Amino acid sequence: MPKNFIKKISPSPESLQNNKYLKIFGKWLNQPNLWHINRRSASGALAIGLFMAWMPIPFQMVFAAGFAILFQVNLPLAVVLVWVTNPVTMPVMFYFAYITGAALLGEQADKFKFELSWNGIIESFAHMGPAFFFGCLVLGLISALLGFFLGRIVWRYSVLFARKRKLDERSKRIP
Repeated sequence: MPKNFIKKISPSPESLQNNKYLKIFGKWLNQPNLWHINRRSASGALAIGLFMAWMPIPFQMVFAAGFAILFQVNLPLAVVLVWVTNPVTMPVMFYFAYITGAALLGEQADKFKFELSWNGIIESFAHMGPAFFFGCLVLGLISALLGFFLGRIVWRYSVLFARKRKLDERSKRIP
């Protein structure tokens, strides 16, 4: 059942309440709806976490927590899903975002030439930035929508499957 899996991978409420970056939310972290796991809160958290994973900004977890509080969805799940973007996946995801943004804006996706200097970074973002940021936004929205609807579908089918299994077990016990 998705509820058990989500509980297993989610950080505890205490660890999030004691997180130095999330302390800015103060008393809002005490709202019980942020810690409940149901179809609505899980699918909303999936959408928020996956959307924020595509955003190339610092403190993605803080923003995900803020949106989870704003929309009253499961906070731990929203925060954990931001880690879809990690040092291993980030280059591939962001390159794909640049290619997608360039294609949607009708631009030529140039060969990637990265120079690790302040001038190189400024020049790269001046040239590729609009396509990159647009691609991140589009892929973030697509991921959020897919996560939301797939989360609801998986939750619904897991509940139906669990009910069917219980009915089958009952029917086997009755002679």
